[in-house]
Order: sequence, then structure tokens, then C-alpha cells
Amino acid sequence: MQYSQRAQSVAPFYAMAFGERAAALEAAGKSVIRFNIGEPDFGAPPAVQAAMQQAISANELPYTSALGTPELRAAIAGFYQTQHGLTIAPNRVIVTAGASAALLLVCAALVDNGDEVMMGDPAYPCNRQFVTTFGGKVNLVPTDADSRFQLTAALVKQLWQQDTKALMIATPSNPTGTAVRAAELAAMCEFAKAHNAWRIIDEIYLNLSDGEHGAPQTALAFDDDAIIINSFSKYFGMTGWRLGWMVVPESMVAVIERLAQNLYICPSTPAQIAAMACFTPDTLTLCEARRESLLQRRRLVLDGLADIGLHVPVTPDGAFYVYIDISSTDLTAMTFCQRLLDEQGVALTPGNDFGNADAEKYVRLSYATSESALVEGLARIKMFVSTL
Repeated sequence: MQYSQRAQSVAPFYAMAFGERAAALEAAGKSVIRFNIGEPDFGAPPAVQAAMQQAISANELPYTSALGTPELRAAIAGFYQTQHGLTIAPNRVIVTAGASAALLLVCAALVDNGDEVMMGDPAYPCNRQFVTTFGGKVNLVPTDADSRFQLTAALVKQLWQQDTKALMIATPSNPTGTAVRAAELAAMCEFAKAHNAWRIIDEIYLNLSDGEHGAPQTALAFDDDAIIINSFSKYFGMTGWRLGWMVVPESMVAVIERLAQNLYICPSTPAQIAAMACFTPDTLTLCEARRESLLQRRRLVLDGLADIGLHVPVTPDGAFYVYIDISSTDLTAMTFCQRLLDEQGVALTPGNDFGNADAEKYVRLSYATSESALVEGLARIKMFVSTL
């Protein structure tokens, strides 16, 4: 049997691979602490869980519109009003089967063979796979600590190509947790728009910004035609519920609807019903308290890594990741992660997952877990490093 070239060319997702190795070690009786997956340990808010139980007890859970229920689309539009002071027409909001489905639909809608999409290196690895699956080319632009591991207007202008079809930016970013300042992002969007290119802005972690540079600002505030990707997974803690959304220009809605109808019919009906409970005052207050908890965990991790002697070149200002320079250990990222997991039972993700630029000298730590696990995990990392 011959598999497609597409299937054979897809690289492993190392964060998941190390998760599988961690699970195997746990099954063998070893204590494992998982810092490899970006999955908040809070779980879905209680009101959302209660709404799900009520939804599934109703028995009647038919398909919804491929674009999502009108009620949820309106609630998401209202979220932009309360959080960002923006009036977004609900018909521009498209509910998807997770943010991954949103990115899949966007690439299916925009990318033809040979089209180029520019993104920074490091970046979320699946974004590259979405682009290449539809025949596109990825212009992976190396970034470094000086640019906070993000694209800049200067880099975009310098490395823009004639066949660049879209600019894809995540802010705050996975794996680094760093955000692009609003003025810089606006300049990049303006340049791309002037060159008739789409702007795809991943704002999955936007509401987990630390607020030190003001309230988080969606790119829609200065680029109303940008394509915005978001999710219920991170801020609302609903990772396994597989529910996301995007905001698109009105002219794109019908295109996305046809694609969604054919690719997966519609998002999960009970998840959509339950997600309505995300936008109540009580749930939003709870989510803000959780965001503050993540900031406390970030300080604990940064202090712990400094004590170990591992360098964090850029302090994250959002999400729940720390991008650690492990070059002082003289180990590659893959070796560091493999040995740390086997010897101390701590799972991290190697920088190889996220691109090519100095990937072997970085590892990602997710602090979306309990403080007790963070304390124990940092102690194990310290023990491991002390033996090198």
C-alpha cells in the first residue's frame, strides 16, 4: 500500500510524541510531571460543565449550521464588544471544531499551489502543515531574542516575496509566550494589505496576556479585514471540547461555509450549547482569576529556572509558556528532553517542534499545571542539570 506524499512528508509533533512516551513511563509505574502540553489544568468552568450535562440529557442534539449556532455567534460578537469595545457583526463570526479547524478552513480557502505564507520561526508547528497540505509554501522567517521571537515590520518588508499570499502571526505566541506590540502588528498588517495579502492573526492566547502593556488588543481594532483565529481551549480551559472560532470579512463567510459543510458538517452541538455559559459575568470573573493564577505560576517558574542556571532570553508576556535556552548544558534540545524524561520523569518539548532557527538550543516549558507540580518538576530539572 502506498501512502500519499502529503502524509509521508508530515513531520512528527514532538510535544505529542513526548506525551506518549510520558504515558508509557507512567503505565510502567514511573512518576512523570508533564510540562510538554499547553493544556490548562483548571478544566472547563463549572457553569459550562453544568450546561453540557443539561444539553446531553435533552437527547435531541441535531446538526447545527456549519457556521455554528446563531446564539453562540452572537455571544462571541458580544465578547468583542465587552472586551475590546468593537462592534462585530455576528454573521462574520464562524464557530469551528477547535482553532485547528479554523486554520484548516482558512488555508483551504486561501492557499493554492505555490502560494507563499510568511510566518516567524519559531511558530506553532501545525501551521506549517496546514499551509503545505494545500500546496502552499512556507516562508519561515528566523527570529531571535532581539525581536522577542516575533516577526517585525522591518523583517516582513525585507523578506517579502512576490508570491506571498498571506502573513500569519500568533500573538501571544506558542512556543515563546511573547506578544507583538499593537503598533508593530498594525504596521505589518498595513504593509501586507498594501500588497494584497491576507492577514491571519492567531489570537488564541490574547486573553491570557499579562496586561503589563495595557489591555490586550485584537488586531481587528486596526485591521477590520484581518482573519482572526481564537479558541475556547486556553482562556476558557476547554481543550478537549474542540471548539474554536474565527472572525472573517463578510465576503469570506459563504466560502468558509461551503468548506465547513463538506469537511466536517458542523462543530459539536453540545459543546456549542455549553459554551454559551462562557460569557456570563460569573464565568468571565472566574477566567480572569485563573489568568492571575497563571501569572503567579510564571513568576515561580522564572525564579526556579534562574536558580537552576537555565537562561530565559525573553520574558513571556502572555500564554503559559517559557522558551528556555539550554545551550549551557552542551546537550541538544532533543537529547535534553529525552534524558530529562527518562532520568527524572519530566516532559518538556524540544525546540525542533517549532522551526529551524536555533531549534536545538531551546526547549519549551508549559506552566499550565499546578504549583505543586511546578515546584516538584523544577526540583527534578535542577537535579538533572546538576549531574551534567
